[in-house]
Amino acid sequence: MMKHYKRHYPYIIISLLFFLICEAGCDKSQSYSELLRDEEQAVNWYLADQNVMMEVPSDPKDIITYQEAGEDAPFYRLDADGYVYMQVVTADFEDMVDEGDVVYFRFSRDNILFLYQDIESAPTGNSDFLAYGPASFVYKNTTLPSSYTWGTGIQMPLKYVGYNSEVNLVLKSYYGFYDEQSSCVPYLMNLRYFKPEY
Repeated sequence: MMKHYKRHYPYIIISLLFFLICEAGCDKSQSYSELLRDEEQAVNWYLADQNVMMEVPSDPKDIITYQEAGEDAPFYRLDADGYVYMQVVTADFEDMVDEGDVVYFRFSRDNILFLYQDIESAPTGNSDFLAYGPASFVYKNTTLPSSYTWGTGIQMPLKYVGYNSEVNLVLKSYYGFYDEQSSCVPYLMNLRYFKPEY
C-alpha cells in the first residue's frame, strides 16, 4: 500500500503546487470592473490639476486664443461619457480634414496609471523614432485596419482642428488603440496631424 502512494507522490506534490500557484494568481488579478475603476481614478487625478471645460465652443476657432495656447490651454471634453479630453497646443483652421481623407500623425504617449502611481516610464510612440512605423488613418472610416488599429479617440480632435495641428489628449482605453482596449490603461497623448505628400 505504501509503495502505491510513493509512486504517485511526485504527482500529488505537483498538483498541490499548481493549485497554490493558481490561488496566488487569482488573488492578485483584478476584475474588469476593478481595472475600469483604477483607470477612472487615475484620469480624475490627472485632470484635477487641469482646467477642464465640459463643452467645446460652438465655433472651433474659439478653442484656442493667445491666452489659451499650449500647456496652459484647457482640456475640452470631446464625448458625453468623458473618455476623451483635448488640449490644443497649436491649431490650423484653414486646412480642415474631410471624411475619407488620409491623415498621417506622429504621437508620443505616457501611461497615466504609471504617472498616478509615481512609476517611472519613458514615453512611447513615433514622435522621435519610427518604432511604430508611419502612422495614418482614413478620417471617419473605422472599417480599414489602418484606421481601427489606432482607435477612434485620436480622430476626434479633427472635428475642431485641421492638418498641421498639435493636440494633447487624455484618452481612456475605450477609445484607445484597438488591441489595448481591454487593458483599461489611460494615456496622455501628444498628437501632430499631417497631410499626405503625393
